[in-house]
Amino acid sequence: MRHCLQFWLAVAVLLLAGALFAQDVPEIPFDSVPNFLKLPAGLYLGEAVGVAQNSKGHIFVFTRSGLTRLFEFDQNGMFVREIGDNLYAFAFAHTVRVDSQDNIWTVDEGTNMIVKFNPEGQVVMVLGRRPEAVEGVQVWRGDLAGIPPPPAPPSQYGFYRPTDVAWDAAGNIFVADGYGNSRVVKYDKNGRFIKSLGTTMKGSAPGQFNDPHTIATDAKGNVYVGDRENHRIQVFDNDLVLRAVWTNTGDPWGICITPGSKQYLYTSDSNVGPVYKMELDGHIVGKFGTAGKGLKEFGWIHEMNCTSENELLVAEILNWRVQKLTLHPAGK
Repeated sequence: MRHCLQFWLAVAVLLLAGALFAQDVPEIPFDSVPNFLKLPAGLYLGEAVGVAQNSKGHIFVFTRSGLTRLFEFDQNGMFVREIGDNLYAFAFAHTVRVDSQDNIWTVDEGTNMIVKFNPEGQVVMVLGRRPEAVEGVQVWRGDLAGIPPPPAPPSQYGFYRPTDVAWDAAGNIFVADGYGNSRVVKYDKNGRFIKSLGTTMKGSAPGQFNDPHTIATDAKGNVYVGDRENHRIQVFDNDLVLRAVWTNTGDPWGICITPGSKQYLYTSDSNVGPVYKMELDGHIVGKFGTAGKGLKEFGWIHEMNCTSENELLVAEILNWRVQKLTLHPAGK
């Protein structure tokens, strides 16, 4: 009982701290590069739901158009190639990430599959499995009225509308699983199941999820989960033990963490527009941007890439584009 009371007291303190941090947030000046990505004639982006960058500065965009497609651009925004044309794992794009070895990972909500490509664009790992067309539409969880929850826990190796993926320094894989299930799953670097947190059912208590929509790790292996419909970011250690709950930045659609000795977390509150810059203790450093259609305005930022503390790429659903942003914080 004593430990339980201590836990809930700690959560209450974190929530109060979040409310205090949210006051008087300074605006960070920034610029956006006009028409940054250059596509070949006759080729267009649809909804830009994913963006990532490798060590060479090449940019990968996961887009929903007539088909789900993965495009690569060079550091200057010039089109390089398409990866995975007509791939079985592509149906409804959600996010793309690049790991420290420049492998490219796609998360597809429509096929329930996560695919790892090597830098040459070859498939080297597949997590999850696409439902077979002959089986028809399957209801895998009980979040609809009148449908009881399944009797068994979710599959260790199957997903239901997954949303994002991240890794720690040892190569362990963390999957946000996602819209259908409400959990985070940890695998080793070879894709072997280690553990999961959450269930097939949505929840709002600390350590539960309602749309774990975005996930990232810091240099120490801590795991940050954007729990979108609960309007919070939950922070876990590497064993998925809860360490903090932040409720001060709206609905976290996309988060990214910068490299370097001093790391920062950026999170997009895409319903109303701002992007927040945070220290890893939850303190808000500043914010920037508003909702809109123009340059330096945002239409549902779905994923971000933090190249450095002051250079970001943002992928927008409503505006069908990727913006390259340069921040100009005070004193830098």
